[in-house]
Amino acid sequence: MIDTLKQEKIALEVIKVLKSRFDSFPDDLAQSRNAPFHQAFLGAFADKLTGKVLSIPFFISLSSWAHGLSTTLGQNFFENVAHILCDGAKKEFTTRRTATLKLSPSQKRAVSTIVTELSNGVRQPNVDAENELIFVGDDVETIAATDFTADVFYQDAGQIVCLELKTVKPNKGVFKYEKDKMLEAKAALRNKYPNKEIRYYLGFPFDPLSVTPTGYDKVRFARYSVDFRKYIAPDEFLLAAELWDFLAGSERTMEMILEIINAIAMVNFLDDFEFINEVENLKIDSVAYLDLLSKWRLEREHSLAKRAAALEANMRGNATATRIYNQPLFTEAGKYNEDRCVRLQAL
Repeated sequence: MIDTLKQEKIALEVIKVLKSRFDSFPDDLAQSRNAPFHQAFLGAFADKLTGKVLSIPFFISLSSWAHGLSTTLGQNFFENVAHILCDGAKKEFTTRRTATLKLSPSQKRAVSTIVTELSNGVRQPNVDAENELIFVGDDVETIAATDFTADVFYQDAGQIVCLELKTVKPNKGVFKYEKDKMLEAKAALRNKYPNKEIRYYLGFPFDPLSVTPTGYDKVRFARYSVDFRKYIAPDEFLLAAELWDFLAGSERTMEMILEIINAIAMVNFLDDFEFINEVENLKIDSVAYLDLLSKWRLEREHSLAKRAAALEANMRGNATATRIYNQPLFTEAGKYNEDRCVRLQAL
């Protein structure tokens, strides 16, 4: 079971995404994006679009907006939720960060040999067999490993875990490059952490071929992308519910994430956001205010709101505390006012 604080942090990510996407929604047709080439081509589909979209310019703007939502999910939301679930972080091993890892020449050659044999079909991907080859390197000389960034990185007493979050529609030919990077990264991490197990995964947030939201079929998914099976073993990637359960160390995690999103992502979201963001509404309609805080999984705010009378008594005569209490819960961009919460909890 995911604890209430982590559920709250996920809810805050949901609120932030929704607020930003509402703010950029193309309501005004006069502001529709100028895309003359798209509009010219889409003229051929005018009969198919009639009755389904308001206009071609609006359809173009809406498509751009939807693409922006996909980008936000892929570059921010999935990564932030992953960090929340596993208590990990993004970590760069790059020259820019002066954190490049080291390989021995023999490890570099082993990686090159494995990738070449995979490309030629001489070898099948096998994590244990590959690890035996790349984890052996006793050369005195060392060379810099290829730069890489782990979208999710964490370590505990016995292991290092790296995970790269990927789009569910990878580009053709990407997996040869990914395999080379993964092998070098594992070898270099083993050199840096010789007494720990090194685990490196590719992660895909959902299975686009599944008929259910959280379902997945790894065999089918691997066939979906060109050269996937040639380079990546089944135990080197995590898919859909498998990914989220792995990160959380708990079952039904993806269902829980979707439940939080569905509870907040309602048609009246903006009205609810404005209502909850005005602390005075707690006095006007405490039942609705507390219900909304609970529905949105805002556990700390719910706890503070239930103790509003005690808080106000403690703030009496304290102008600073009163000002902090009356601050909005969120910025206009949907970012949570964490400082307000922490300072009120101290009261």
